[in-house]
Amino acid sequence: MSPNVNGALLSLLSFGIYASHDVIVKTLGGTYSPFQIVFFSVLFSFPLAMILLIRDSEPGHLRPVHPWWTALRTVAAVTTGASAFYAFSNLPLAQVYAILFAAPLIITLLSIPILGERVRLRRWMAVIVGLCGVLVVLRPGMTTLAAGHMAALVAAFGSALASIIVRKIGNEERPVVLVLYPMLTNFVVMGALTAFVYVPMPLEHLALNATMALLGFTASIIIIYAYKAAEAVIVAPMQYSQILWATIFGVLLFDEIPDALTLLGAGIIIASGIYIVVREGVADTSENTPVLQNRSRFETGTIPRISTLLRLRKDRAKDPH
Repeated sequence: MSPNVNGALLSLLSFGIYASHDVIVKTLGGTYSPFQIVFFSVLFSFPLAMILLIRDSEPGHLRPVHPWWTALRTVAAVTTGASAFYAFSNLPLAQVYAILFAAPLIITLLSIPILGERVRLRRWMAVIVGLCGVLVVLRPGMTTLAAGHMAALVAAFGSALASIIVRKIGNEERPVVLVLYPMLTNFVVMGALTAFVYVPMPLEHLALNATMALLGFTASIIIIYAYKAAEAVIVAPMQYSQILWATIFGVLLFDEIPDALTLLGAGIIIASGIYIVVREGVADTSENTPVLQNRSRFETGTIPRISTLLRLRKDRAKDPH
């Protein structure tokens, strides 16, 4: 089996596990506030994250080199987590994924003012086509746009903003800083908000929260090996397989059957996203490759992001002691 095939299969497995994570979010969302779900998700993720972070051999302190960019990224990640969890709780899975898939398009737009990226005509056309796909999914005027739709859009934008900031400052900030600040902020902010909406959780629901943390951690580790085995241009588009998992889980578990417009809009968004990824993989097309560097999973601040884990792994490879 070639390395690229091996990487593609690993990434498919990873995103299948991520989809299972989101199924639990939707299941719990029928009973609990997204603030409470995020809080317990972070609570159970801390021990798993610490396993990786205690091996960070890079010397230094926990004060960010770029405090304002770090603060903005932290706000974006925390907002994304709560918004995405709310959207999963209130909308069909396939519809949420279709809207979240707009994040690479938004990353391309944000790369212009934040990274100074030059976006040429072909990528502009791909972005415009992809945003038209979002309109097809939302179908304004044909259906009533609910709070869940707005939450999904906020999550897509917040994830894109958090990702592009990491692309800007990631080489200068310690991975431990990039991981801890969003997780700690989620813990404090969501803990405070949970005090107003708290519903006692039985043991089985606490176990589901712990399972969410384990699934997110496992998926992150698997995709690290996927990126190690294959080129990023092969692995990154595999995120779109989540729409298949969403359709399967939606039908089997929640009686959700995606309508034709949702599937059409998702197809348009996916096609434009893949085109942008492929274009960034071509030499001299993009100086910063912001979408490829996104590492595909939307930012929630509840588990370490994939690019940060990859950096930790590279740092350990340079300094095994």
